[in-house]
Amino acid sequence: FPVTIREMPADTGAYFDKLRTEFQAGGGEIDVIGGDVIWPIQFAAQGWVQDLTENFPASEQNKFLPAHIQACTYEGAIYAVPWFEDAGVLYSRTDLLEKAGYSAPPKTWDELKEMALKISQDEGIPNGFVFQGKNYEGGVCDALEYIRTHGGDVLSNVTSGKVIIDSPEATAGLETYHSMITDGVAPKAVANYDETTSVPVFGNGEAVFLREWPGTYGDIAGGAYKIKADQVTVSPIPVASGNESSSTLGGWTFMINAQSDLQDEAWEFVKFMSSYESFKFRAVNGGYISARKAILDAPAVQEAIPTVKLAKDVLLEYATSRPVTQYYGDMSLEMQEQFNNALTGDTSPQQAVETLQKSLSSIMQQAE
Repeated sequence: FPVTIREMPADTGAYFDKLRTEFQAGGGEIDVIGGDVIWPIQFAAQGWVQDLTENFPASEQNKFLPAHIQACTYEGAIYAVPWFEDAGVLYSRTDLLEKAGYSAPPKTWDELKEMALKISQDEGIPNGFVFQGKNYEGGVCDALEYIRTHGGDVLSNVTSGKVIIDSPEATAGLETYHSMITDGVAPKAVANYDETTSVPVFGNGEAVFLREWPGTYGDIAGGAYKIKADQVTVSPIPVASGNESSSTLGGWTFMINAQSDLQDEAWEFVKFMSSYESFKFRAVNGGYISARKAILDAPAVQEAIPTVKLAKDVLLEYATSRPVTQYYGDMSLEMQEQFNNALTGDTSPQQAVETLQKSLSSIMQQAE
């Protein structure tokens, strides 16, 4: 059967808003929705997407990465099929590190600062480190990595729990986040960077380090930028000394519109797109990290994406979802604003977490 692709906004926030408006107006005309990993629970709670439990039982769910399955599950039922997986990683210019006498990428934020400043000054590179600090969803992903690698978090349990963001650890994480600008490691403009602006800076040789998603390696290897794949290595997100790495879980899923007249056909399309063969093709030809565990061990995939072993380790060991709650959309808007304010210095890290403690607690009380 023919499939028509409908182009949607590249910005995930704008895409989410467009879908929500269509759903509220009666359901829209999209049968299969490709969406961010944080959307299924929000849509399921409104009855906008189909319960897929009958077609996608636990025996099949077990073939996918558990953190992604968790993010697709609402009140014991599953409402989405994982498509591809993402988790934040650190890209480093291996050639520049070696030239400067460093044997490995930085493991701590302090090491990153030291290396970034030395190499950028010695080599005349404009930026030590670039990332996604803009007031948008990607900014939440980045900031959460600073908070969690300092021992803090948003909720006491990612799927429920109480708001715990007003802590010394979370404050310290945002202080490190802000210090990237004040210490001259990152440009002030990073507070307005998203993926489309930060990646070209690194890819064209104008930064030593980049925080991004694993798929960017495929673009570099494919010749999309000035630098080459053999100049780059990928490693886990750095930490504050004594803490464990943490990578914000990203990725996309397939959902079926509950109002669709083509439920059976929609499921056949989802089943095809999420099959082993389709995932392998996308991994080998597009550099996408599959949400199917078996793909990560496929020799052809490991050959096509040399970083896939690291990505697998990061996904299995360090990937942590954003709060898994139907109220995440409201929570995210609050975090976007406060995290960006803390990065720019418009708000102190302490004030940002105090504000978020109150606003997020108010939002979560709706769930009680």
